[in-house]
Amino acid sequence: MLPTLNMTGDVVGYEHLTQRFSKLDNGDLVVAVSPSDPSKLVCKRIIGIPGDKVCINPISVHRQYITVPPGHYWLMGDNLSNSTDSRAYGPVSGGLILGRVFARIWPSPKWLGNGMEEVVEFG
Repeated sequence: MLPTLNMTGDVVGYEHLTQRFSKLDNGDLVVAVSPSDPSKLVCKRIIGIPGDKVCINPISVHRQYITVPPGHYWLMGDNLSNSTDSRAYGPVSGGLILGRVFARIWPSPKWLGNGMEEVVEFG
């Protein structure tokens, strides 16, 4: 799959209402607190929802599977060969997911110097 967003520099809009009024689902692009560095945000795609059986590393010759535990999601970057995601840190707690991405903003508001919070990893 081709990357949806650039590795750095893209600005996305995300909403918090999804988690309150509708369910997150496979294929949704979400912004989450990084499980490996809570001071950073990441943008990843949901590959597995609670109860799903997912392949831990689909680009590996030796495929292993895991069932996503309740309250967790399996997140992966669109650029599988260059992404730190659930393959590295495991299932992600739903509490770390901030919201679903609804738009990629272009041109970047950063050009205007508005101080928006940076999502450090898209891949």
